[in-house]
Amino acid sequence: MATISLAVLASGRGSNLQSIIDACERGDVNAEVKVVISDSKDAYALERAKKHGIDAYFVNIKEYQDKKAYEEKIVDLLQNYSVQLVCLAGYMRLVGPTMLNAFPWQIMNIHPSLLPAFTGLHAQKQALDYGVKVSGCTVHFVDKGMDTGPIILQESVPVYDNDTEDSLAERILVKEHVLYPKAIGLFAENRLMVDGKKVVIE
Repeated sequence: MATISLAVLASGRGSNLQSIIDACERGDVNAEVKVVISDSKDAYALERAKKHGIDAYFVNIKEYQDKKAYEEKIVDLLQNYSVQLVCLAGYMRLVGPTMLNAFPWQIMNIHPSLLPAFTGLHAQKQALDYGVKVSGCTVHFVDKGMDTGPIILQESVPVYDNDTEDSLAERILVKEHVLYPKAIGLFAENRLMVDGKKVVIE
């Protein structure tokens, strides 16, 4: 089976990017990260990419007249690398129709909660404030909503009485680093089918 081409969009330190690169390099996933794009000039994700010989780009939204033009630039880059799957890894922007139309059900995201609970920012704080006993992470396909796309995989972690936002985030992150490459592997094996709001794993 041919290796699929991945792009990773990240805004921050890129720990999920690292787990994806590592899984690809180990051969756990039949995929290769071809390009990393960030909307933040100082994102450590760009440094991680360079350390692995992966092309990395900072695309500054302020240089474009609107979000559509900004996303057109990103789509151009992705198409230049013949990208088949786009992985959002701590990418802090809502993906718009320009990208969604160019990559239908080919954009994935990971979110630090058991969706549909606690969408958006500070999911761990939301979980603690709500007093849930179990939280976790979700890999989903991206649609036009915020963390509302069809769910691919989920993994749970216990929430302890003495948890802080940081301690819960850290425990969830360990699971994220395993779950995201696993979902990418299923995509690479052509085993994911979107049926309405559901993802069927074949």
